[in-house]
Amino acid sequence: MRLSCLQENLSRGLSIVGRAVATRTTLPITQNVLLSTDQGRLKLSATNLEVAISTWIGAQIEEEGSITIPARLLTEFVNSLPADRIDIDSVAQPLGLSLKCARFEASINGTQAEDFPPIPSVESGVIGKIEAEALREAISHVVFAAATEDSRPVLTGVKVEMSGDDFTFAAADGFRLAVYKGKLAQPAPEEVGFIIPARALTEVNRLSSGQTEPIEFTVTPSKSQALFKLENVELVSQLVQGTFPNYSQLIPEDHQTRVIVDQANFLRATKTAAIFARDGSGIIRLQVGGEGDDAKLQISSRAEEVGENQGEIDIKVDASEGDSKIAFNAKYLSEVLDVLGQGEVALEMTSPSSPGVLRPQGRDGYVHVVMPMFVQW
Repeated sequence: MRLSCLQENLSRGLSIVGRAVATRTTLPITQNVLLSTDQGRLKLSATNLEVAISTWIGAQIEEEGSITIPARLLTEFVNSLPADRIDIDSVAQPLGLSLKCARFEASINGTQAEDFPPIPSVESGVIGKIEAEALREAISHVVFAAATEDSRPVLTGVKVEMSGDDFTFAAADGFRLAVYKGKLAQPAPEEVGFIIPARALTEVNRLSSGQTEPIEFTVTPSKSQALFKLENVELVSQLVQGTFPNYSQLIPEDHQTRVIVDQANFLRATKTAAIFARDGSGIIRLQVGGEGDDAKLQISSRAEEVGENQGEIDIKVDASEGDSKIAFNAKYLSEVLDVLGQGEVALEMTSPSSPGVLRPQGRDGYVHVVMPMFVQW
């Protein structure tokens, strides 16, 4: 294997695949990156056995070949080099790579490419296409609501459903539920549903940051793997097996109180209350008061040993009857307000012991349900 490429291209390629390199593993070779020549370009691949990422960079290939090299060492060395041409040669004894760039050179030991876990290929299955911006928005609106604990594996994933030209993403962790509905770039050939790890979608979101072309993804007929095709990058993820909860049953059908509030003011008041809530089980209390133009939302928190705080923001009340108060976990409330972005937010409540619902005002397709905290009022 003999080739040359630009330092900035190799550095960027290694940073793309680096997120799929295993950190703690019983299979040491998954801490390596696979370098191989592929149709006149250099292909970099990494896998942690759950997610595999491959990317292609421009290179001048003089001799074909492939090898695996410790990812961290190679990445740190390449990042330390000047922005110049890197000449890469494979060395037979001991097996490894020789790298030269300007006045710097290094030899790094590697292992045979045959020892590297095969990168899954998804040749057939149901294909969907989503505009890059629509996919990024869908992922950012739901992925944070997925569970991080592995006690219920299906909740660590995002349920994806495609039907006609519609798609739905749903994530839940037992305390909150996020559902986002959007449009596909082209109708799906058949209805399909699967659960993809939230971590994999987070990577797709990161990798697609500068992309404008629609993103194509393929789901195998057995629903075991999904492949996302981006510009010069492919990501293959194992899918989560199991039955996702029937999320539509978890969305309250009606409410007793509905208020419209400015997102920026709501988020600021929530973050202020969260400072005191840190020492009080993370609980913040919301209470609707006043009528008409004098309607206010009172946001308070207290911790016995630290103190308490209280803030008020103006609201518009759409409907109000009964007990208009509820308590939430500050983290859950601030995270959903963060992704809703600027504009108005509708908050729907039924009782202090019923779930609260948040929706962006004037934009259909997104709903967020948060379970209440039980407190002494």
